[in-house]
Amino acid sequence: MTKHLMSGNEAIARGAYEAGVKVCSAYPGTPSTEIFESLPQYKDSLYCEWAPNEKVATEVAYGAAIGGARSICAMKHVGLNVAADPMFTAAYNGINRGFVIVTADDPSMHSSQNEQDNRYYAKFAKIALIEPSDSQECKDFLKEAYYISEHFDMPVLYRTTTRVSHSKSLVTFGEREEAEPFTYTRNNPKFNCSPANAYRNHAKVEKNLAALREYSNRCPLNRVEMKGSKVGVISASIAYLYAKDVFPEDTSFLKLGLTNPLPMDLIRDFASKVEKLYVIEELEPFMEEQIKAAGIACTGKELVSNMYELNPQRLKEMLFGEKPETKDLPVKAGSRPPTLCPGCPHRGFFYTLGKQKNTVIAGDIGCYTLGANAPLNATDTCVCMGGGFTIAHGMSKAFAMTGQEKKIFGVVGDSTFFHSGMTGAAEIIYNKGRVIPCVLDNHITGMTGHQDNPGSGYNLQGEVASAIIIEDVLHAYGYKNVIVVDPQDLTAMQKAVDDALASEVPAAIVSRRPCLLIKRIKHDIGQCVVDTDKCIGCKKCLSVGCPAVMIKDKKSCIDPNQCVGCTVCAQVCPVGAISRKEK
Repeated sequence: MTKHLMSGNEAIARGAYEAGVKVCSAYPGTPSTEIFESLPQYKDSLYCEWAPNEKVATEVAYGAAIGGARSICAMKHVGLNVAADPMFTAAYNGINRGFVIVTADDPSMHSSQNEQDNRYYAKFAKIALIEPSDSQECKDFLKEAYYISEHFDMPVLYRTTTRVSHSKSLVTFGEREEAEPFTYTRNNPKFNCSPANAYRNHAKVEKNLAALREYSNRCPLNRVEMKGSKVGVISASIAYLYAKDVFPEDTSFLKLGLTNPLPMDLIRDFASKVEKLYVIEELEPFMEEQIKAAGIACTGKELVSNMYELNPQRLKEMLFGEKPETKDLPVKAGSRPPTLCPGCPHRGFFYTLGKQKNTVIAGDIGCYTLGANAPLNATDTCVCMGGGFTIAHGMSKAFAMTGQEKKIFGVVGDSTFFHSGMTGAAEIIYNKGRVIPCVLDNHITGMTGHQDNPGSGYNLQGEVASAIIIEDVLHAYGYKNVIVVDPQDLTAMQKAVDDALASEVPAAIVSRRPCLLIKRIKHDIGQCVVDTDKCIGCKKCLSVGCPAVMIKDKKSCIDPNQCVGCTVCAQVCPVGAISRKEK
């Protein structure tokens, strides 16, 4: 059989196809994004879409499961916080056809604001939890996930991590298996979660969970690998592969794929066959706590940290005190903090706002989070998607109550505006917030790799779609003065800020210029050059934080391999030493 080298995310997409899934909805978020980027190749067999946010994606997929089609939604770990509302109620209601929720956790926070362990969501919601450890399992385990979902009448939480999502391994394909047709009929007691119905459904949840607990002890996703009686290891997900690297050859393993509910009879039997039992898991002691509570002695977080991503080297040092051999390089590498790309449209916006006196800027999740970094040093806060508006509103109320005179700007991107920014914009106008909401519209969901959104004019399947006009939404909310500005024109950008601050009616700013990396747009690319005879070495050009601009021999210098001719550096040069030439 032909094998294919695939990432875990690509394999999940293939698994959804093979499992007969028909409806797929997601919001992009690293490390889950590539699942849905890989789905359009199967669009003859299934429907896939980008939703405005994770809650919507979950509700769309759940609606499909009620309607009689196997469905899947996907999100990064913090996205499940947004989607928790429908997930918990779906657990009470149950399904008509299989429903899988993919959560991609991010240990070590490679691209996230926290490293929450979403396994606890499955226990909290009383639903099944499945954890694949490599790409083949990412594909294969999905079929079992749909069996469990339909057999036990519940959603299934399908948990990966950054390494599982992005690491590549060989995958053997199977054929698509269509689920048995289901014709929808109204079932009000099951799917209408009025208190009386929910009261009865809770008893059903407990009964189904008890049946699943019994099944977990014979579930094919859980397997015993007996090699010796001295040491036994219970593990799951990528931690299983790390443990296999670290422990001696004669170590026995209980490798778990279904981790909620835990197969406690299987665990107890395995523990009785080994002298020393370890539980190896990334982040929190999710399995260890339950195993110890069942009276089974084991060692886990006494040795293995509950912080940051594991790897074989870390694990070996924590378990056995063996430090990896290292050699110091003769030259220490310089630190390279992340920065906005050369020509990024957000640079002019943050440069302008960062110069304002007595100003507070509430930021948000996206490329523009980097506006907080030196030398721009523009934003004060970054909490969560949509928080750029609502955190700013809360701060404005605090300042008003404590007599602090501050000018307050709230910042979100275009995708974030549709995700959860619109409710924040409504909050500000409804509750008379002294906040200027700013939408940085670069026509794409930039940070996660250029996925389309309701404002970009295209959908996930590459079809032209209706584009929602951001300023029209703001006007409809009641912002009487909506200023649309090109942020790379610093004079216009400053005027937009001044006009918004002076406005006697509710004002908002839409900073609009497309990301230079959007392939379907023909960009005006040029080149900035320095006249070294004019340059006085004042370093003012460095204040815009462009990685193409540097100082060489005490004069400004521009890297021609990075510069795209946006002219922001030229506009801040006090002596006109920088100019643009066409490529």
